[in-house]
Amino acid sequence: MNRSFNLKKIKDIPEWDVLVIGGGATGLGCAVEAATRGYKTLLLEQHDFAKGTSSRSTKLVHGGVRYLAQGDVSLVLEALKERGLLKQNAPHLVKNQSFIIPNYDWWGGPFYTLGLKVYDMMSGKLGLGPSEHISTEEVTKAIPNLKKKGLNGGVIYYDGQFDDSRLAINLAQTLEDNHGTAINYLKVTGLLKDNFGFINGVNAVDAFTEEEFRLKAKVVINATGVFADEIIQMDAPETRRTIVPSQGVHIVLDKKFLQGDSAIMIPRTSDGRVLFAVPWHGKVVVGTTDTEMDKVTLEPRALPEEIDFILNTAGKYLTYQPKKEDVLSVFAGLRPLAAPDENEKTKEISRSHKITVSPSGLVNIIGGKWTTYRKMGEDTIDKAVLIAGLEEKPSVTANMPIHGYIMNHQSTEFPNNYGSDLQKIKLLIAENHSLAERLSPKYPFLKAEVVWAVREEMALQVEDFLARRIRLLLLDARESIKVAPVVAKVMAKELNKRRNWQKEQVESYTNLAKGYLLD
Repeated sequence: MNRSFNLKKIKDIPEWDVLVIGGGATGLGCAVEAATRGYKTLLLEQHDFAKGTSSRSTKLVHGGVRYLAQGDVSLVLEALKERGLLKQNAPHLVKNQSFIIPNYDWWGGPFYTLGLKVYDMMSGKLGLGPSEHISTEEVTKAIPNLKKKGLNGGVIYYDGQFDDSRLAINLAQTLEDNHGTAINYLKVTGLLKDNFGFINGVNAVDAFTEEEFRLKAKVVINATGVFADEIIQMDAPETRRTIVPSQGVHIVLDKKFLQGDSAIMIPRTSDGRVLFAVPWHGKVVVGTTDTEMDKVTLEPRALPEEIDFILNTAGKYLTYQPKKEDVLSVFAGLRPLAAPDENEKTKEISRSHKITVSPSGLVNIIGGKWTTYRKMGEDTIDKAVLIAGLEEKPSVTANMPIHGYIMNHQSTEFPNNYGSDLQKIKLLIAENHSLAERLSPKYPFLKAEVVWAVREEMALQVEDFLARRIRLLLLDARESIKVAPVVAKVMAKELNKRRNWQKEQVESYTNLAKGYLLD
């Protein structure tokens, strides 16, 4: 993935078959779907790939146990099928994760065991393991630091766990592997229309140089998540809002707060949601919340009451009550939920996706979740092909390996989530032994990963690398601030930047990372 080459390329192509706005899960799913069918495909992202919601998930590839409880059977069936396909197509990023529901009520065991047996049956051949009721002793052996008072056994079930922004980068690489083109930091500023009022392209501007581009396309897809209404209103300013942003907050804690390899799922919190505590890259991700928000931003911030809710709820079940000073990082994401019916709460809105086509031919995809990104892309391109009058071609993504694929891969732990690219990173080290140096004594990340990210993953700023290529911002925000100067120095050499750039990058990143720390 070479941004400079791609910028030159888009000047030479008079018209694209499919132009996708948005470089998160939805946009990448659409673009990969289009390119693998053989359509000339361009994806534009206003910031970095997965900058928004798509790097801020609970890190689960799941059918959605709670959607089953809500009666959304069709979504669960679709998500369970897609969970299985993603595990099959990206085994370097997705792994089986055991979850335990601790029971503190006499009825919990039979109730949840029955529900999860239904969940297993719906998974069919793509299931990850059988659910079963387990004894109090088995629960405490699996998670030694669960509160034992009142504990009455539990239920174990299996879902998928993954690294969200690493999957986004691999999808961008998959797009390029299939002759598609992806460019980050190229913001769409307007829609082009022909004499009949039909959309036939976009205006876009380079975030770094302010160079403007006029790009023609047979069909334009709006896959911008919580920013979808901005694009819709470029087309028709009077359109009422279609998105209600719902904020989900997670905190990251040291592994001591979740001893053992199983995750905890609390099926009903005081606000009617579920709470997860999931092992992830040697830490524990705990969340989430569901708070309706008025404003949309690239850097949402957790509200004090959301932090308190997660800490207090976790403390009801863990022998070590987590406190604010224990939080290594806190991150917030905005879910792009389809606007609800009157009086419907955000946690009750279906996570199913919705595709609309405006009178001008703009194709909009809203809602959905990471697990179903591929099906969302397939459905959207089916619709886009009709709108553009393109030759119909079958989807091939259901059984298509994603960039980095390694058969029988067993782990997502660092540095193994590079999959097949890991050998290429080792070659960089063989050519320059200094690249084997660690960025931090506390973590296994190497200078070679910085070089790789710049050369092969279109990382252009320190934030791109620390937040989304290696995830250190989410794992340990304080430590990420400490290593920012080293990262800036390596990046500057690769990008041919001066010392002023390094200084600006470190200052900018430090200010950003402080927002992931609790005072």
